[in-house]
Amino acid sequence: MMSREQNDEITRVGSGTPAGELLRRYWMPAALSDELAGERPLTPVTLMGERLVLFRDENGTLGLVQRQCPHRGADLCYGRLEHGGLRCVFHGWLFDTDGQCLEQPAEPEGSRMHEKIRARSYPVMEQNGIVFAYLGPGEPPPMPDFDCFRAPESHVFAFKGLWECNWLQALEVGIDPAHASYLHRFLEDDDPADSYGRQFRDRSVNTDVPLTELLRRHSRPEIRVERTDFGLRLISLRDPGDGEHMHVRVTNQVFPCAITIPMSAEMNITQWHVPVDDTRCYWYAMFTSFGAPVDRETMRAQRLAEHELPDYRPRKNAANNYHYDPAEQREQTYTGMGFDINVHDQWACESMGPIQDRTDEHLGRSDVGIMQYRRLLREMIGHVAAGNDDALILRGNGAAALTGPQSVDAVVDHSDWASAWPGAERQRRSADWALAAG
Repeated sequence: MMSREQNDEITRVGSGTPAGELLRRYWMPAALSDELAGERPLTPVTLMGERLVLFRDENGTLGLVQRQCPHRGADLCYGRLEHGGLRCVFHGWLFDTDGQCLEQPAEPEGSRMHEKIRARSYPVMEQNGIVFAYLGPGEPPPMPDFDCFRAPESHVFAFKGLWECNWLQALEVGIDPAHASYLHRFLEDDDPADSYGRQFRDRSVNTDVPLTELLRRHSRPEIRVERTDFGLRLISLRDPGDGEHMHVRVTNQVFPCAITIPMSAEMNITQWHVPVDDTRCYWYAMFTSFGAPVDRETMRAQRLAEHELPDYRPRKNAANNYHYDPAEQREQTYTGMGFDINVHDQWACESMGPIQDRTDEHLGRSDVGIMQYRRLLREMIGHVAAGNDDALILRGNGAAALTGPQSVDAVVDHSDWASAWPGAERQRRSADWALAAG
C-alpha cells in the first residue's frame, strides 16, 4: 500500500507534476501515420493533458503545435493547410510546422508583428507507422536501435486503442506475468496455424503445444526481474515437472512507459501506454515480424473489428459491460469477454477506476515486477527533481546503440534454461534484417 500523495506522484501527468515532468523527457507516440492519410493530413492530439494539432504541410513536413490559435484561441484543428503551413480560419493567421507565424492578413500593410508570434510547438519524428513527439526541455534524447525501429516498414504493423484509465495501471498489466494464466485463459485451444495476428493463440518456440495450454497448466510461475540499460527484464519460469523442460517467457519494461513482449513464435509487440490526461490513455503497438513481412490488411481488419474510428475507441467497453457472456465464461474463456486479450486487459485496468487507489492494494511475491518498476519510477522522478537528466534511463549517448530487447516464449532444457533461452530467441530471427541485428 502507499499514501495518497505517493500515488499522485507516480500517476498524475500534467505539466509540473513529478511523473509528468519525467515522461516529458522521452519521445512519446502522438498519433498513427494512418491518421494523417487522405486529402487533409491533420489530426487533433491530446498528450499528457496538452491539446495539440498534428499536421503535414504541402512539402510533407510534420508539425505539432498548440491547438488554440495564439491570436484569440480559436481551434486550429479546423484550419486550412495552405501556403506552407496551417492557417486559422478565424482571422487567417498562418503558422509553419515550427509554430512560427508567417502571415497576419488583417494587420496593416508592412506590419512585422507576425515575426514575434510563435505557437507552442514540439519536435516530431515518424517511425514505422507511428509519429513520436518530444514535449520536454532541451534536446530530445536519441532513439534506441530497437527491433521495432530498425525493421523495414514491411515487417512492422502499428495500431492503437483508447482506454478509460490512468496510464500507470495500463502499463502495469504488461509487467504482470502471473495474470496471463487466468485473465487470458482459454478453455479451448485453437490450431496455432489458424491464429495469425492473434495474441496468446500461437505456440511457444520449440514446442507444438499451444501457449494457452501451457499457461493453463502452469499457473504459478517463478518470476525474476533484472535491471537493464533500457529498464527491466522479466523472466517467468513455469516448470512442467518432468525434470527435462522449462517454459521460459521473457518480457521487458522499456522505460518509461513501454513493454516489449513475445506475441507469437514469429512476432514481438512493443507497446507504449501513453497518457492522454490523468484518466485516459492510448496503447500504441508496433507488431514486429522476425519472419515474413506482416500481413497488414489482415491485422488491421482484426483490430478494426474491435475498435471504432476516428478515436480508436474499443467497441467493447464499460458502457456495454465488455459484452460479458456468462455462457462463454463457463465454456470458452475465463472472462466471458471474448477472445481479444486487449479487451481482457482493458477490463482489468478500467475496472480499477480512472486512477487506481493504491492506498488499498496488497501486493504479493508474484507482483515483483510491479514493485521494482515503481521503485525505478520514483528513482527517475528523483533525478528529474534534482536536475540530473543525464542519470535517466535511455537518455544518455549510449541509448542509440541499444538493440533488442530480447523477448521470447520458449520451452528449453530444464537444467540449462538460463543459457538456452537466448538461443531460442535467436532461433526465430529468420528475416535478413533480424539476423543482422542478432
